[in-house]
Amino acid sequence: MDYSHTLVLACATVIEEMLPIIPPGMQHQVFDFGLHVNPQKLRETLQESISQVADDIDTIILGYGLCSQAVIGIKSERCKLVVPRVDDCIAIFLGSLSSYKQQAASEPGTYYLTKGWIEVGDTPFSEHERTIERFGEEKALRILKIMLANYKRLALINTGQYEMDRYRDYARTTAEKFDLRYEEVKGSNDLVKKMLLGDWDEEFVVVGPGEPIAYNHFYPSDPA
Repeated sequence: MDYSHTLVLACATVIEEMLPIIPPGMQHQVFDFGLHVNPQKLRETLQESISQVADDIDTIILGYGLCSQAVIGIKSERCKLVVPRVDDCIAIFLGSLSSYKQQAASEPGTYYLTKGWIEVGDTPFSEHERTIERFGEEKALRILKIMLANYKRLALINTGQYEMDRYRDYARTTAEKFDLRYEEVKGSNDLVKKMLLGDWDEEFVVVGPGEPIAYNHFYPSDPA
């Protein structure tokens, strides 16, 4: 199959799961994880990139979820857009929305880590180190514990894509430091494979040229 007419636009954390299996010829562009802080800025950045794609691209895969509605309103005048029907990338790493719902139901107070999140360094734990410089260790620890008040478990998602020892060490140390129960959760690259290989079933939003991505594509029964 010819993938040279497909472009992936992905968050820096999600691309980590894509690169080992991305088909030859498929192009990709990576975006800073920090854009999630401002969903409007993320939307504008993605829309600008979509508007500037080369003429030979006919399909754009977004390596994102709903992401605080950042993808709502995005459209392409020439290309088909594909995005997983998930709220955020945790479901992507776990392999499906149903797997995420199972985790959320059984362990609602969970903070998730992956290789990408650890390497990008944009988590409350990495922010803690910067907070120490500003407020000192004692106050910085109090601030983070307030942020993590509703969390009981730190879960490292293992998708089987890479060597985990380094990330296990980081996650275990972090969990111990902040009084969280550490667990390793089995992830899956099933959703990523389907995304990249064109197996776009009910787990994906697919819109044609000129059609914007809408909230009801993700939640058809929700009037919002």
